[in-house]
Amino acid sequence: MTSLRERLGLRLPLVLAPMAGGISTPALVAAVSEVGGLGSLGAAYLTPEQVRQAGAELHRLTSRPWAINLFAPQPVPQITLPQVQAAAAELAPFHAELGLPAPALPQTPEPDFAEQFAAALACRPAALSFTFGRLGAAHLAELRGRGILSIGTATGLEEVRQLTADGVDAVVVQGGAAGGHRGGWAHDEQAGTLALVRAARAVTHLPLLAAGGLMTRDDVAAALAAGAELAQCGTAFLLADEAGTSAPYRAALARGGETVLTRAFSGRPARGLKNAVTEGVAYPLPSPYQNALTRAMRAAAAQAGRPDFLSLWAGTGVGQVRPGPAAELARQLTAGL
Repeated sequence: MTSLRERLGLRLPLVLAPMAGGISTPALVAAVSEVGGLGSLGAAYLTPEQVRQAGAELHRLTSRPWAINLFAPQPVPQITLPQVQAAAAELAPFHAELGLPAPALPQTPEPDFAEQFAAALACRPAALSFTFGRLGAAHLAELRGRGILSIGTATGLEEVRQLTADGVDAVVVQGGAAGGHRGGWAHDEQAGTLALVRAARAVTHLPLLAAGGLMTRDDVAAALAAGAELAQCGTAFLLADEAGTSAPYRAALARGGETVLTRAFSGRPARGLKNAVTEGVAYPLPSPYQNALTRAMRAAAAQAGRPDFLSLWAGTGVGQVRPGPAAELARQLTAGL
């Protein structure tokens, strides 16, 4: 059977984690693809037009394969006025300190998935990865019909089994050390990455991508030895020259510190550096509403250079993050592999 690495034509056993919110710029994605890995565009927060623009830019920058990542469609939860008032009250002091008006929900919290998906297909990526759930049979059939590989995300064995039954082409196995949002939907085991890869290898025939805490060449080698075909790295690229990481975010990463799982910024559990918001928010709205409610605060904090009000997503290996060109970071992570 042809390996996933061979199907994608990769020279390196490396995938750039799809970091939504502006981190995975087309320049960063293309740089990883050009050196032989699989660059991934985190497009979940982009409008359909922005997805098409980013895809066109990627085709201009590289002829190598790359992926687009979207959030799987989710049922929108019901929220009450008291919930909104409580969440807004927690954020009000942060808004005041940044000179912003009182927190308020926008009319449309997130882009429409169907329109995003259509835009992603039009971009002709080599693969489409997705998190937070499963794609329907029609979506997967459309990807197959266009020769686009489908890559689901699992945080536990039950999710691995469900994605296998769905007929995806590969599965990202996300260990508990991973930075950013937890990608599962059924049962998040928050297990060690290597242990989860080994366990997943026993329950699926699909190619596995290991994610979570892979910061060095030895980490990547261990993930491959555990049964993964590819290693997916995100935190290791946060200080890359081409990354869209803001100046205050970069400064916070350079200082390092404790990472925590928090729902404070988006309403979904995500791992990042502890700061004033992770410590000060106890009653976030469910996703996607909390993400929409904190959007103005995060944008203002980035402009004002205030990392204490930013979502500083990072994995437990943040203390090992290094700056440099993405191509060089990719080579260091996969030397001799």
